[in-house]
Amino acid sequence: MNVEALAIADVKLITPARFGDPRGFFSETWNQGRFAEAGIAGPFIQDNHAVSTTAGVLRGLHCQIGPNAQGKLVRCVKGAIYDVAVDARAGSPSFGKYVGAEISAENWMQIWVPAGFLHAYCTLTAETEVIYKVTGAYDKAAERGVIWNDPDIAIAWPVAAEEVILSDKDKILPRLRDLPALFHV
Repeated sequence: MNVEALAIADVKLITPARFGDPRGFFSETWNQGRFAEAGIAGPFIQDNHAVSTTAGVLRGLHCQIGPNAQGKLVRCVKGAIYDVAVDARAGSPSFGKYVGAEISAENWMQIWVPAGFLHAYCTLTAETEVIYKVTGAYDKAAERGVIWNDPDIAIAWPVAAEEVILSDKDKILPRLRDLPALFHV
């Protein structure tokens, strides 16, 4: 597998090898030993699977705080997404900055978003399926979020603002600067 650190080095792109033949392909998408060597040890305790029926669906910016803060290993098994991680660790030199990458069934990349980061993705195609492993249990009381178009973060989303499809909850999230510190370095 290939592991590439992004501009915020804690966020990594992982491309597992695919071994193909006339029947299709085989790929090892998670291997505890290999991922631990790459600095992604887990432990993962839950897998999530999300389906979006249209392009422009934006889910995020989300995180969980406290003992159930989640690291996420995200992959797209059908379609394509633009995936974003925003550093929400107060005191970090990259606090409030983001990195993003296109993750698709075709490019077979995965992205590691560690705890301490806000996470979001926007679907680039219809009928997109995303599967991600998380390191913390779901905890509704620990859910936090930041509005997708926070001008201080200034994410360059690949979809026009008027085409973005949000949940009611994501439409009313605050700006990062209006929240108490979510995480500390």
